[in-house]
Amino acid sequence: MGRGVIFGAFFKALGQIGDRRFRRVMLLGIGLSFLLLVAVYALFLLVIQWLVPDTVEIPFVGPVGGLDTLLSWGSLILMIGLSIFLMMPVASAFVGLFLEDVADAVEDRHYPQLPPATPVRFLDGAIDALNLFGAVVAANLLALFLYPFAGPFVPVVFWAVNGYLLGREYFTLVAMRRLGRQGAKELRSRHAGTVWLAGTLMAAPLSVPLLNLAVPVLGVATFTHLFHRLQARAASGS
Repeated sequence: MGRGVIFGAFFKALGQIGDRRFRRVMLLGIGLSFLLLVAVYALFLLVIQWLVPDTVEIPFVGPVGGLDTLLSWGSLILMIGLSIFLMMPVASAFVGLFLEDVADAVEDRHYPQLPPATPVRFLDGAIDALNLFGAVVAANLLALFLYPFAGPFVPVVFWAVNGYLLGREYFTLVAMRRLGRQGAKELRSRHAGTVWLAGTLMAAPLSVPLLNLAVPVLGVATFTHLFHRLQARAASGS
């Protein structure tokens, strides 16, 4: 399948970004991600206050206080840095819980002739969302070790790694609504190159702060279009 079809699916998804259901899922994903990161930071502060004493006795210096405050400020800087790295995968995980809304919005507008899809069970959706989060974080941690050897090709490594993961997970999540999990995996395997290329297109905006928060919703919408185009090709025998 040519790149034109993939770009066509992406631009159709982009053209629907103002849809009320798209906005709702995007805001839910960002809001829940922010609340989770704040909760983790608050818990971290409680642990610091519990474990770190008010003063520490240093040889030849004497008692030194304020260590807990210093660690709290240091942890804030660390959390801000981690949030830049974790915000997108966390948002992706939460969006995975609400992908039905995005896929339904796409099908209602562009494929109204289709019968209702089989909803993904909440537990299955939660497990898949956690799998996506874990895979994205693990793959990017691994990629950090490859970046020093990649030189000017660091963006290519980043896009390739994340493109593979996003394509694999989003396509499966969308396709299993119509084909079941096994059928979705088989279709994804038959079109692995196309799915990876489409995922790489989704991965490119990950390098842009704020824009990367729209990637989960755009990804679900794009792969919904791509799935139906692949199904149409299979039905026509082309």
